Amino acid sequence: MTAVDSPAPVLAAAGPAPVQPAGAGTEGRSRGARLLTPVLWTALGIAFAATCAVRGLPTDRLVLLGWVLAGLVVSAATHGWRRVVRLLADWLPLAAVLLAYDATRGLADGLGMPVHVRELADADRWLGGGVLPTVWLQEHVQADWWKALATLIYSSHFVLTPVVLAVLWLRDRARWARCARLVVALSLAGLVTYVLYPAAPPWLAAKQEVIEPVDRISSAGWAVLGLPRAGVLLDTSQGQVNLVAAVPSLHTAFAVLMCIVLLPLARRSWQRVSLVAYALLMPLVLVWSGEHYVVDTLLGAAYACAVVLLVPQAGRAVRAGTRRAARAAGRPLPWRA
Repeated sequence: MTAVDSPAPVLAAAGPAPVQPAGAGTEGRSRGARLLTPVLWTALGIAFAATCAVRGLPTDRLVLLGWVLAGLVVSAATHGWRRVVRLLADWLPLAAVLLAYDATRGLADGLGMPVHVRELADADRWLGGGVLPTVWLQEHVQADWWKALATLIYSSHFVLTPVVLAVLWLRDRARWARCARLVVALSLAGLVTYVLYPAAPPWLAAKQEVIEPVDRISSAGWAVLGLPRAGVLLDTSQGQVNLVAAVPSLHTAFAVLMCIVLLPLARRSWQRVSLVAYALLMPLVLVWSGEHYVVDTLLGAAYACAVVLLVPQAGRAVRAGTRRAARAAGRPLPWRA
């Protein structure tokens, strides 16, 4: 990933020095703080389990980000109020931007824009030489081990990005700030596309009898894993999201983005292979499960690559413009050139 000279003021003006890991400074903590830690973690775990039992597994990235932030607050609270203040100063702007994104996401299918159904199927049929890849995969790939693996890969989308952001914040705030800007940019790019081009996924197109029968089987692996309740909870949560937000595939986009962000940190070959395999398997799972067309996944990967290339350039352009304006006004530069 292209490095940014210095993190932008928005989404926290993180300095280059990494924050101490959560466990640092434990020796100086009071006995009361050490005893409070397991109590707070237990309370948070109970609250999360109760919420899942009532409302289903959280699939909204903002909700998951909130749970991750709650975990970070618990960790920071036992290390002093200064750490809590730093945490809130860094994360609240990010949460506010994603909250605005979440609040306007419903516009994607509420502005009367025509929902595109047949065009994507035609494009995929052309790519498949006259056969829809989703139909072919569902007919030929039915092994239980694959269903279990596919469900785990599909579900990982909902937790991976918030967890990566949390770990980066704990270890390297500068890298966290760069990653947070990429996440926001990718979310906004997806939202704009959903508004301008609402599109039906394969399973919905099949339901409308536009294409051959296709099942939505992204949760089929939970039964194989002996966790059918998890599949029901996930399906319940997904019923609340925009059903015509198929282009681009943000599942693919975020898988590719996380691969790009984490590859420079991978020190062993198996880690690099795992990251690349994850980015490649995600679109295959999406096409097989009826969640997306091949075209959707290709566009998702393209969006991720475009964000990684363009966001740092935009940041440098903004800083250069600010420096020119400061020189013209005779003011001191807000940062060194």
